Amino acid sequence: MGEDEWKGAAIATGFIQYEPRRGEPSGVRTEAIVLFDAGHLYVAFRVWDGEPITAQLTQRDADLFTDDAVAVVLDTTLDKRSGYYFITNALGTQADGRIAEDGRTLDSNWDAPWQSAARRTDYGWSAEFSLPLSSIKYAAGKSQTWGINFGRSRRRTLERSFWTGPLDSQWRVSQAGRIVELDVPPPLDRIQVVPYGLTRMQEKMAPHWEGGMDARYALTPTTAVYATLLPDFATIEADQEQINLTRFELTLPEKRQFFLEGQEQFNQRFRTFYSRRIEEITAGSKLLGKQGPWTMVLLSAESKPDSGGERANYTVARAQRDVSARSNVAIMGANRRLEGKDQGSVSTDANLFFTRTFGMTAQAVKSYGPFGHGTWLYFLRPAYDSPTGHFHVRYGHIGDHVAANVNAIGQIVDDDRREIDSKITKIRWIRRGAFEQATYDSNYNIYWGQTGLVRSWKVDESFATEFRNRISTTLLWTEEFKRFEKNFRNRQGGFDLGYNTREYQSVKTGLRFGRNFDADFVLWTGAARYKLTRKLSTEYSLQRLKLDPDPRRESTWIHVLRADQFFTKDLFLRVFFQTNSAIERNNIQALFVYRYLPPFGTIQVAYQRGTAAFGQRSTQGNTLFLKATTVF
Repeated sequence: MGEDEWKGAAIATGFIQYEPRRGEPSGVRTEAIVLFDAGHLYVAFRVWDGEPITAQLTQRDADLFTDDAVAVVLDTTLDKRSGYYFITNALGTQADGRIAEDGRTLDSNWDAPWQSAARRTDYGWSAEFSLPLSSIKYAAGKSQTWGINFGRSRRRTLERSFWTGPLDSQWRVSQAGRIVELDVPPPLDRIQVVPYGLTRMQEKMAPHWEGGMDARYALTPTTAVYATLLPDFATIEADQEQINLTRFELTLPEKRQFFLEGQEQFNQRFRTFYSRRIEEITAGSKLLGKQGPWTMVLLSAESKPDSGGERANYTVARAQRDVSARSNVAIMGANRRLEGKDQGSVSTDANLFFTRTFGMTAQAVKSYGPFGHGTWLYFLRPAYDSPTGHFHVRYGHIGDHVAANVNAIGQIVDDDRREIDSKITKIRWIRRGAFEQATYDSNYNIYWGQTGLVRSWKVDESFATEFRNRISTTLLWTEEFKRFEKNFRNRQGGFDLGYNTREYQSVKTGLRFGRNFDADFVLWTGAARYKLTRKLSTEYSLQRLKLDPDPRRESTWIHVLRADQFFTKDLFLRVFFQTNSAIERNNIQALFVYRYLPPFGTIQVAYQRGTAAFGQRSTQGNTLFLKATTVF
């Protein structure tokens, strides 16, 4: 960073530890320098460090705080509840995301175009951020005040420090500092259009061509409308195979770009909108924004399944009102219309903070659809949260037909419950002798059916220890009762053993054993991550499940291998391979990407074989994709 270009800029220093010694001054010097013009916010960091720098990650949106890294946190509407984070490490790798509910919820899938650079210096290292205002929603006008904070991760000492503090939570925007007297114009680029073209050549099939587009128009600096037409998700990485020892549906992450913006608005405990329910989209539109204390989302999508079924319309509306200093309440509706019939729910939810550490979440849902009774759901969950501890008690009621109504557009994994749940977590930083940190977790859950019959109880106990030689261990024990077609008594013991798990280059293994639904089981797990070169990283994971007896042949080997070769941060090759022996699935994907207008303007060449829906065997043959997108 040149001294002349930053001359006269505001400087923030005196960082305070978030961990391990919360509230104490940082053990090393850090400076954050801020400049502003009509179209950008610029931030530079001077990072002093007399020891070698940890910088391994080259993949965008990786957990960069496992490297030496610096971060910018912005509350651009000063609502003290929501904001953005931008992170870079000493290699200039980028991570960004949305913050909601005053740091309780993060959406790391959110992406925006911005620039970063970093280099080593004689005093440590430095980094620069260039953040276009057109990439974010913000309060415009003269003499504006935004919330801002700066953070630093130093892996060698496990220290995370921030400019303001001591923070109660790492992303607590209500405790951010202020940048004042900003004269912020409306965004210069109000319209963004991202068209694409794709060709697919698949073994034993005729070549296929298609095209589509995504568009965004900023109505105001804080509100935008989005549209998508024939979006393509063919080159998105397949869902990773998992072992499920329960009888309930797993939740899969959303990876499709149209649904990612504003996804943090739908992370309630009971998901009345679960975007993975929507299959292939033919067209969609969305309104997302904030006006004063109100946050609004309106989404509509048309979907026609590949199987040739009837076209369905999915509509979701949500209005959230900020109340008090950091709390909010909301109303929401989610509906699927298929063959002239509506199915879904209307709901209300609240996130309330009474003190800095005591709060409560609540939700009430009225479902509708094929069933007219047993359609209510609600819960209350008071909780205590601090940087080193958590305690909550939750009571919930789920009618016996809620799932049948809601799951056309949402995800309720089980219903017919009157439920009590409690959990306590305590973290202790020891930092003496051989010990670094210890964590104790205890969770108790019990629920009855609406008739008063006990359907389940479960006790989970775990104790984790991190040692100063980078070894980590976890001991686990679970006792469980389940009532389905008969009574089952399940139990599980196990351990995890890892080395250097707070950094990218790491290895971890684990063992679970016990009895599960009248079958003895042993589950071995393993994972390793390694940098073969400065720009070539590899990840491998293994799951081996052995059941006895095994009449349904569910014993399996699952292997997953990833490799990323970064030529530059915007030119890379990614390979993904996975197998699941229980369903004879062998899936390989190779993707070459050139981001000439990052992150949306790309040229992609992809090869696939064996890609299929999660848990399904695939018959896909050798397939080659060529896809190009640009930005206007």
